[in-house]
Amino acid sequence: MKFGVVVFPGSNCDDDAVDALRDQLKQNVVKLWHKDHDLQGCDFIILPGGFSYGDYLRTGAVARFSPIMNEVIKHAERGGYLMGICNGFQILAEARLVPGVLLRNTNQKYVCKNIYLRPQSKSVLLTAGLDDRSYKIPIAHGEGRYFVDADTLNELNDNDQIIFRYCDEAGNMTDEANPNGSLDNIAGVANERKNVFGLMPHPERAADPLLGNTDGRLILEQLLNTVLV
Repeated sequence: MKFGVVVFPGSNCDDDAVDALRDQLKQNVVKLWHKDHDLQGCDFIILPGGFSYGDYLRTGAVARFSPIMNEVIKHAERGGYLMGICNGFQILAEARLVPGVLLRNTNQKYVCKNIYLRPQSKSVLLTAGLDDRSYKIPIAHGEGRYFVDADTLNELNDNDQIIFRYCDEAGNMTDEANPNGSLDNIAGVANERKNVFGLMPHPERAADPLLGNTDGRLILEQLLNTVLV
């Protein structure tokens, strides 16, 4: 398995992703510069968190047109696996690789803290093998409020495309446990084909025992179950 972590101007979680995959999960990982036109034979592409291009216009709006995104989109269209974390999720939404948009948090503030997630989908690679419990994972975003129209929400539920919802420590999905006002407590979704997935929380920041939390490692380990296409 070879992972590629795309680096945009303003990315600041690329090293976190590399460290989690290389040092904790012992995987082959390379960085892919935003001006590249070659994915270097990577099987799995990661769009990391950060502030790509300074978040000008809208979060992810400029990064979506980076040269490397042409190859990333082709990779996804071929059935290749692709995951966007935080700003990476925003880029996926801008590229229409996953449904929905990410809006300003309802409190209009940047939120940086540990929250709890509960896996939802039993058919998406990232969550299918996870236990049905809460996972403590950090978030760090100002525009993480997920939104879709009612018809699309029904489709996401019907197709088992919702991968995580925000919950409390006991696993209850309440308004109080929702840190940004996301519709239906949604923290992550997959595309219809289920080879592209985006989430706002940062599992790569909870993968090292030195940080006192390894719930994120349990999530990232699911990526190793990939059946290459």
